Amino acid sequence: MKHTIIDKTSWKRKEYFEHYTTSVPCTYSLTSKLDITNLRNQDKKLYPTMLYMLTKIVNRYEEFRMALTENGDLILYSNMEPCYTVFHEQTETFSNIWTEYSTDYKTFIKNYENDILNYGNIEKFMAKPNVPQNSFTVSMLPWTIFDGFNLNTPGFDYLIPIFTMGKFSEINGKVYLPLAVQVHHAVCDGFHVCRFINDVQAQINEM
Repeated sequence: MKHTIIDKTSWKRKEYFEHYTTSVPCTYSLTSKLDITNLRNQDKKLYPTMLYMLTKIVNRYEEFRMALTENGDLILYSNMEPCYTVFHEQTETFSNIWTEYSTDYKTFIKNYENDILNYGNIEKFMAKPNVPQNSFTVSMLPWTIFDGFNLNTPGFDYLIPIFTMGKFSEINGKVYLPLAVQVHHAVCDGFHVCRFINDVQAQINEM
């Protein structure tokens, strides 16, 4: 896990960071519908494929790789790993599993399948141990379609993005997947979230 410490005194977002952590602490979420028709036509497994897409774009931009340490240092991780939920039908609970990311799609899918095989049936909050600090959270709510989703996290020192997907729907022959992106305004503006979503859509189209 590599990271660099950001010198906030000379950082380009110094004023924004101070404003949205001190004066007006602010997190926000934006929900968009992704056109996943291309993925459905290829019969790809949706959840791991979306995990791959999200991680690829998260690792592309600094705004989605920032965190605060316990001593207050603002750091930038060199890369991020996805930590995602799996549902247990019998107990109606979920567990978290993380998977090592690979830029190679087939390698990542293999890593995901191995983790599901080894940890998918373990009914613990953190089913796979040793969750890296440079991980971000993804969850899936396949039971309903939503147009908006918001997490109310306590405090304003959590800078890492959180992603939530819902049930896909078919409209006029195209398939859409709701994706909610939750971020901290101190490190990530609306422009950055919109660029992120557009890049994910572009990756889906090119898959």
